[in-house]
Amino acid sequence: MEFASRAFRLSLFALLLLVRPAAAPASAELVLLTTGRTLAISGHEFEGDRVVLHLPNGGQIVCARSLIVRIEADDAPPPLAERLAETLAPPPERLAETIVPPAPVRPFAELIDAASVRHGVDSALLFALIEVESSYKPNAVSAQGAMGLMQLMPATALQYAVADPYNPSDNIEAGTKHLRSLLDRYDVHAALAAYNAGEGSVRKFGGVPPFPETHRYVTKILELADVAHN
Repeated sequence: MEFASRAFRLSLFALLLLVRPAAAPASAELVLLTTGRTLAISGHEFEGDRVVLHLPNGGQIVCARSLIVRIEADDAPPPLAERLAETLAPPPERLAETIVPPAPVRPFAELIDAASVRHGVDSALLFALIEVESSYKPNAVSAQGAMGLMQLMPATALQYAVADPYNPSDNIEAGTKHLRSLLDRYDVHAALAAYNAGEGSVRKFGGVPPFPETHRYVTKILELADVAHN
């Protein structure tokens, strides 16, 4: 009986291999569009105010950033035939198994990811900046009067017509716009320095000003952003 059962499993496994259709290249990311539809892609690139979406079977779609709500990793399960084949013919010995814990859910992730796509700012940079600025506290206020998650100064809130700087959505939108405008004029080090110490200081010193606080600020944000990528 044991021999017959094993022979049946092996025959079924062989049949699966024969009839299994050719697998399409696995998608690596999912794109959520403003229409509510989701698109599977193998990768993407930002080009100014456009996003190039690479399709799993080849080809590209170029669309405006404003049409995309967010881009996230595709965690879809493998095809059914692949899972059946693994069940019917398990490897004789499993040498090692790595369990990767799920990534912790960060506060305001949907708002931050959406602003990242709309304005072409790396989401890891936004998460790091908000962590350093306010530790994700929407009601944070600094001694200098900076407000909310991205610590908008009153003049910055006025510049971007923010009615309520403590509203997470409005604060993140204005803060991301402001950071985008700085990145359009400076490299990332100087842009972060300008966000912290003002553009006047960056212009005066031709880059990151020699203020210990600003140097610590820039270094910490870039370290956090780099960790998020790894």
